[in-house]
Amino acid sequence: MENVQAGPGALPLDLETMRNTARRLLAEDAELPTSEELETLTLTLRGHMMLLVPEVEIAAGRLPEDDVPRACALACIGEARMRLGTEPGPTLPAAVAHAQRLARSVNALCDHVVNLDGARR
Repeated sequence: MENVQAGPGALPLDLETMRNTARRLLAEDAELPTSEELETLTLTLRGHMMLLVPEVEIAAGRLPEDDVPRACALACIGEARMRLGTEPGPTLPAAVAHAQRLARSVNALCDHVVNLDGARR
């Protein structure tokens, strides 16, 4: 199981579950979710992002300002925040595309958590 300890006093992040949620929408053989499933997946992905963004921000903040991994992580955070500020489209295909963008952000943020945590050790 892929767990990373979050900030002081926080529970570990369950990156495996977060990646599995994203995979539900991004896998090549992914089935189109129902409207109800899509709403649940979208809300779940948004929740994952809300947990991941501050952790990546904290980890990136430990790195020197001119560090390339820091810059990449901060760019990812900016994109994730932008995506959190958008709403799904009115049609099922537009809502699926929105959820897929959230899923890609979740995957990228998970990667940064792992990479920046490894750099800290």
